[in-house]
Amino acid sequence: MIKSVAQSVQDFLNLESAGGLLLMAATALALMAANSPIAGIYASFLEMPVEVRVGAIHVAKPALHWINDGLMTVFFFLIGLELKREFLEGELSSWRQVALPAAGALGGMVIPAAIFVALNRGEPAALRGWAIPAATDIAFALGIMAMLGSRVPLTLKVFLTSLAIFDDVGAILIIALFYTEQLTIAALLFAGAMIVLLLLLYLRGVTNKTAYLIIGALLWLGVLKSGIHATIAGVILAFFIPLRESEGGERSPLLELERDLHTTVSYGILPLFAFANAGISLAGVQLSSLLHTLPLGIAAGLFLGKQAGVFLFSFLAVKLRIAQPLESVGWKTFYGVAVLCGIGFTMSLFISGLAFEPGTLGESVDERIGILAGSFLSAIVGYVVLDRTLPAHSA
Repeated sequence: MIKSVAQSVQDFLNLESAGGLLLMAATALALMAANSPIAGIYASFLEMPVEVRVGAIHVAKPALHWINDGLMTVFFFLIGLELKREFLEGELSSWRQVALPAAGALGGMVIPAAIFVALNRGEPAALRGWAIPAATDIAFALGIMAMLGSRVPLTLKVFLTSLAIFDDVGAILIIALFYTEQLTIAALLFAGAMIVLLLLLYLRGVTNKTAYLIIGALLWLGVLKSGIHATIAGVILAFFIPLRESEGGERSPLLELERDLHTTVSYGILPLFAFANAGISLAGVQLSSLLHTLPLGIAAGLFLGKQAGVFLFSFLAVKLRIAQPLESVGWKTFYGVAVLCGIGFTMSLFISGLAFEPGTLGESVDERIGILAGSFLSAIVGYVVLDRTLPAHSA
């Protein structure tokens, strides 16, 4: 028996919430590993060379790059599948459903970036990180919500999820437009040919998932070699996966892939990414380390900019009658969700890795300190606000 839409949404939110709690554990383990006697082993694991060769074609990268360029492509593929489904038949399929989270997401990208640029306008090298505080980590935020149990209404979780989807669209566009290295034309043409093949499969009504995934792997290789960040290949592939097998058919290749990948991404890929990227050595770190304009701009953008942007743009959208307010959710509670949007973590770390090569800013500056400070502060304050504004018991 096919589950109801409401039950499917609830299952998704439960999975994301548990994944968020696992992210927190992976972050704690990374920090402990980087600041313990096994720090050398931790660093060796990240720098371990891994090579895949098929005939004359080979890809050789350290383990950290395989995680960030390879496994994270699967994460972006899942995002693409969710985007397509939501826009075609989900929470984002009508303007009345789209307006409020779209407005909040826009404010949550513009204001944090503006705060970062204002604080770093005299640092040309640091300005490359302007997009770092513009991201929201949906799994981490839902993990904080999970601590409040059934007191959190489903409409609030759906709003946060919808806002994060628009946030992800913005992040994908930012990566494609602003963090693309010098292009290699031959590889770009190869990737273009793979896109044409995907289009032909889609137009001919092919529903075999294996065919799409094989061509998708070749597309990833072409994009990787072209200079465009490889994760974009995951999003492109997702938009060619059929939502339905046939007119009115029950089987859905897209939904099957989405269901199959959720557990792997939430419980495997994202925690591994957090473990590989959150290991910051705190040796010699002082308050002055956070007060450097780069980490300070990130922390202020995430904690202050996100809540201000999401809340203000959403409030104006409601007052201008562009959007409808959330049912049975007061503005004080809504503010708590706006604060939680400042948890950038996974996407912020990902964009940070694209913006700055290790060591380019000097050993005394680590932008990840700003990401952790802004994200954790948003998590703590957001939880406190929600705990105080939500009803004592579930409705």
